[in-house]
Amino acid sequence: MKRNWFELTTEQTLHELGSDIKTGLSSQQAADRLALHGYNQLAEKERISFLHRLLSQFKDFLVIILIAASVISAFVGEVVDSIAIIIIVLLNATLGLVQEAKAEKALAALKQMTAPSTKVIRNGQLVSVPAREIAPGDIVIVETGDRIPADLRIIESHSLKVEEASLTGESLPVEKTDSPLKGNLPLADRNNMAFMGTLVTYGRARGVVVETGMLTEIGKIANMLQVGEKEITPLQKKLARFSKTLGFACLAVCTLVFAIGVYNSLSIGTISAPDIQLLLMTSISLAVAAIPEGLPAVVTIVLALGMQRMAKKNSIVRKLHAVETLGSITVICSDKTGTLTQNQMTVTKAYAGSTMYELSGDGYDPKGEILLDNKLIDPLADQGLSLLMKGALLCNDAKLSFNSDTNNWGISGDPTEGALITAAAKAGLDHNDLNEKFPRITEAPFDSSRKMMTTVHAAGDEYISFTKGAPDVLLKRCSSVMQSNELLPLTDEILTRIHETNQKLASQALRVLAVACRRFTTIPDSSNVDFLESNLTLIGLVGMIDPPRSEAREAVRVCTAAGIRPIMITGDHQDTAQAIALDLGIINSKSQSMTGKQIDALSKEELRQVVQHTSVFARVSPENKVAIVEALKANNQIVAMTGDGINDAPALKKADIGVAMGITGTDVTKETADMVVADDNFATIVTAVEEGRTIFSNIRKFISFLLACNLSEVLVIFIAMLLGWPIPLLPIQLLWVNLVTDAFPALALGMEKKEADIMKVPPRDPNEQIVNKPSLSMILLQSIAITVVVLIAFNYGYIAYGSDVTAARTFAFTTLILSQLLCAYSARSVHYSVFKTGLFSNSYMNMAVSLSFALMLVAVGPFQEIFKTQTLLLKDIMIIGLLSPVPFILAELAKVIIAKR
Repeated sequence: MKRNWFELTTEQTLHELGSDIKTGLSSQQAADRLALHGYNQLAEKERISFLHRLLSQFKDFLVIILIAASVISAFVGEVVDSIAIIIIVLLNATLGLVQEAKAEKALAALKQMTAPSTKVIRNGQLVSVPAREIAPGDIVIVETGDRIPADLRIIESHSLKVEEASLTGESLPVEKTDSPLKGNLPLADRNNMAFMGTLVTYGRARGVVVETGMLTEIGKIANMLQVGEKEITPLQKKLARFSKTLGFACLAVCTLVFAIGVYNSLSIGTISAPDIQLLLMTSISLAVAAIPEGLPAVVTIVLALGMQRMAKKNSIVRKLHAVETLGSITVICSDKTGTLTQNQMTVTKAYAGSTMYELSGDGYDPKGEILLDNKLIDPLADQGLSLLMKGALLCNDAKLSFNSDTNNWGISGDPTEGALITAAAKAGLDHNDLNEKFPRITEAPFDSSRKMMTTVHAAGDEYISFTKGAPDVLLKRCSSVMQSNELLPLTDEILTRIHETNQKLASQALRVLAVACRRFTTIPDSSNVDFLESNLTLIGLVGMIDPPRSEAREAVRVCTAAGIRPIMITGDHQDTAQAIALDLGIINSKSQSMTGKQIDALSKEELRQVVQHTSVFARVSPENKVAIVEALKANNQIVAMTGDGINDAPALKKADIGVAMGITGTDVTKETADMVVADDNFATIVTAVEEGRTIFSNIRKFISFLLACNLSEVLVIFIAMLLGWPIPLLPIQLLWVNLVTDAFPALALGMEKKEADIMKVPPRDPNEQIVNKPSLSMILLQSIAITVVVLIAFNYGYIAYGSDVTAARTFAFTTLILSQLLCAYSARSVHYSVFKTGLFSNSYMNMAVSLSFALMLVAVGPFQEIFKTQTLLLKDIMIIGLLSPVPFILAELAKVIIAKR
């Protein structure tokens, strides 16, 4: 049973692990434990071999049928047909192999986040060892800038702060303690623990290793990424189901035709070997006719082109079928920190001299204003506000700088201090100038027990100290207050008013700090903090928050209008999550939120019910995030999960679409995700959804077009067989039609522009088939019409040329291609007439039809011997020209009639 190390005292922890705080482990103890527990590294799942991935490309049911057809063709002597079919199969396999890289690289990225070496106490000596060689019981020393090498129980803390946002979602560095904790605490509240892969931003500490490798918290995430394969996307499911249905239908028709042929032959006598060969070739012709050989290639190419378009709009899709799935999502589960918010603490309120001021601006950008009653003011003209900003700037170790490469402002140091230095810059104060004017003489660094920091500065002939800290603690050290440019005693009335102001700011999910000062005639002793931090004068309060992104509010509105439900899932505190969600419009009341601890108490069925009306989940663990996604999917939702931290990676993998942030996202998250948003802009996801909806609409159009073409070919062969006619179309001719002349117009349909109202309609039903009722009606109409005109053309050619089968097949072949090319124009919309959308408005279609027409001429011209065709006369062309437009005209008339109804 795993221990809750955070509940144990330092002495109990060291006793359990058989270690000593001063001497650590001996070299022999470390070696023995390393042999027992293994190296402190993440295990990597065995990679799939190239051969296995290659063979998996041939598992598709339609591909198996094509391979069988190729073998039979070769067996009966039709070598050209056999080779052509095999080329198609190999082409599809190649396209499958060159698709996007899988998420196995995620573990390599996780390994990069772990420390390469670390300082430990061995045999009573401080030594540096490779991080992979530390073992449970090792005493580790960490300080500012160090990466935590394993899961540690802190046994000595000196103002330690650790950045855990990528693991827990906590937006601020966490103050660590060495005291035991009680209760069933979530990861983010275990403040006496330091977790592998997180970063020390302040202070130093001594910790004992309690877990290594795959048993660490980051190791658990790595294991969650390994367990199970990524589920296939809705499009892959639909195509697989579609292929299987089509394949079985194809086999049934082929078997029926072969049985009818055998029965007819036996009914008039015996059946010969040539008769068997003819029936086999007829069955193969039907198989070739029924299977849209170009479909896999067209789907792949259309999705790849969609990926290129999306990349230009900052959406980098790593996994091909994710392009379409984006268009079908019904829920977006978004992390808060760095996704909906800026991940930059920002001062938005300042209280000085009994007056509340507002600060504008974004993040660490010093371009901002200080407002009073929505009016711009000169902050340095007010003595109280000016002193508040000076105190915030001087009692500060952060640095503000501009990165010319990224064209962004950033800070080095603690984010809270970064927010204060930015606020001071908005007031017109320069960090370097002020420090030169008031040089720091001594200081009392921040301490988690005091919850304050004090710096002492020279100010002419005297000295002034500035102290910042938690209001409830700092106010107890104050005896006076700065108000209306006067120094007043801190009366109970004034103290009550300040406490009320603090509570009001805190209720808005702001983190509140108080700033105070004291003047000295001589340099005070900084080691005597009780004296240094007593008899203070309160200057004011500052309230800060990690604010929402400016574009996130509009993106949430657009999502809601499109029938997509946004849900916030964060490791941050519930009140902060509620405030951001209310501001963005994700929830209407605080009752629509819950915590990870509450989730842990629910059964799977209860959670399924809860996720239907709860849209904010706070203080959640990685396991909670996965459970939420699973519950939504169990409710038949198509789920997109966005995030940037390691803690998001398992949920990103479990979701239908995992979306990582490109700038703030960790390598682990990016490698696990299906899509990376390059600009970290939540609104970019909405654009990607729009593109996904357009792509699915276009996929539906070209699949319907290909099905109409293939069904007409099957009907031509089948009806001719029933009538006792010769086979109107040979396998090689059908392959040419399906792979070449049909494929290019189908590809052009995949390039159709978006429909005007595509983001004003709800997401389609996840269970809706690719071929819906309107599409099916059009498929049946066009396929029957094409069948009739092709059979008329074949019969005309057969009679006109004295039972010459080659001439008749040439008539059927050219009529089939021309009628299908004209139907491609009609297939651009199921509802609107092509004359309304613009007959030639799709330039890709114009080029595709021209190319396909040229390839048809090649088949009936120079390559007549290969395709078994002959030259057509002018009168033949006129007959074909009259028959070919009939299916197109009927389809357009049907649209007009349906529209009127």
